[in-house]
Amino acid sequence: MLLSCGDALIDFLPSKTGDGREALSPAVGGSCLNIAIGMARLDVPTGFVGGISTDTFGSMIADHATNSAVDLRYATRSDHQATLAFARVTGTETQYAFYDADTASRNWVYRRDMIAFENIECIHTGSTTLVNDKGAAETMAFIDDAKAHVTISLDPNCRPNLVTNKDAYRARMLAFCRTADIVKMSDVDFAYLFCDEPYADRAAALLSEGPSLVVITRGNNGACGWHRHAGAIEVDSPVVKVVDTIGAGDSFQAAMLVALHRLGRIERQRLRDITAAELTRALSFACKCAAFTCTRAGADPPRSRELPAGTW
Repeated sequence: MLLSCGDALIDFLPSKTGDGREALSPAVGGSCLNIAIGMARLDVPTGFVGGISTDTFGSMIADHATNSAVDLRYATRSDHQATLAFARVTGTETQYAFYDADTASRNWVYRRDMIAFENIECIHTGSTTLVNDKGAAETMAFIDDAKAHVTISLDPNCRPNLVTNKDAYRARMLAFCRTADIVKMSDVDFAYLFCDEPYADRAAALLSEGPSLVVITRGNNGACGWHRHAGAIEVDSPVVKVVDTIGAGDSFQAAMLVALHRLGRIERQRLRDITAAELTRALSFACKCAAFTCTRAGADPPRSRELPAGTW
């Protein structure tokens, strides 16, 4: 099984009423839940770890996850309210206003011995859960227990409007990077954390501290990857008619982990020995799935049966 640990929330997405007025429509989201859904829809056993409310919005989240075959046995249900995020699309980026005080996600607590790690191949984490001190501490405790047994994947998925101390946040993300085997971030996240530092220089620095694989996604310009032994890889993104880019990065992450699983390369030592051809195939598949997600509204990653023949 693959696990994704972190945020699950309700996005309010821009829409139009029948008479053309602007409106907001609720949709299940949260980067880490999106990634769990993306992996499960690609037919890999997947579970979600995190807090989910028992309120109406929490029921929407749980139903959406279950309908995509995400295993919720490791999720914690509570009567704290669900996190809400209001989205605004500007150009090719989506900006969010979060309402996350005293929510189910914010109050999630890692329970030791809750997971038999010998049954898990990879744990992914990142996004809003790592912004607040409590969420970051609980997640790090989880990773500390899991690290000896499973591959760790990280996508910071930075949310600057939630960050109150950028220096402290950057230091925290670097600490999480050092615990990870796979680090993926968007070009926007990279710029927030590392300004105009060359990608290759920062990738080399990260690879020297722990990860085996560092990946930077660049929207419609594809993705770049750096691996300790396979070297540098660059892949293109398919040209599609973009409806919106919500969830594209999450779809990329999910598909990349699924591809590594299918190639038999997600286990830590096997990942260290991946070839350039295998890594190219994994990143190309991830780009194709992300592009597919951009062709429809909201965070709606593809199911295996929806992908064109030959995608994998």
